[in-house]
Amino acid sequence: MQEKIKKQLEESILIKKLFVENKNNLDLVKNIVQKIVGCYKNNRKLIVFGNGGSAADAQHFVAELVGRFKRDRCALNAVALSTNTSIITSLGNDYSFDIVFSRQIEAIAQKGDIVFGISTSGNSKNVLKAIDTAKQVGCLTVGLTGKNGGKLKDMVDYCICSPVEDTPRIQELHITIIHIICDLVEEFFVN
Repeated sequence: MQEKIKKQLEESILIKKLFVENKNNLDLVKNIVQKIVGCYKNNRKLIVFGNGGSAADAQHFVAELVGRFKRDRCALNAVALSTNTSIITSLGNDYSFDIVFSRQIEAIAQKGDIVFGISTSGNSKNVLKAIDTAKQVGCLTVGLTGKNGGKLKDMVDYCICSPVEDTPRIQELHITIIHIICDLVEEFFVN
């Protein structure tokens, strides 16, 4: 069992090393941080969503921004679209699960907001539809994905793509990137 534990930890470390070795990835994260800071300085908001574990990551991301990551600072305007089960179940029942995020984007997104879709495959229909709606509204779009980026990679303005196909390893890199973004954004708003 110890060898299995060691192997999984080594895989997680390797994926992060692969990500860091591509200098374009570091510039990409830096650019996204700058866009988020600009969004907040212009009194706009960050809207984040995904399915399953990605929904949990979206909620985690938003909690760190609204609350705090490491330092006391002003609350930052962020919304996770997976938190209102009444909205999700009514839209899923009355329309289709494919529109549970896009309908919410239609209701609350404004030009200048940043819409952040998380999909490990990059092919989740409801995430793709929401990104399309966000672009129509005039939002900047960001994707967090894995594998080859799927359809999401070509739809968003910025895409962070984990360089592997194993979903747990993709999600581990996603949460690391989310923490890095939270840390760097927070630096601009410390009291």
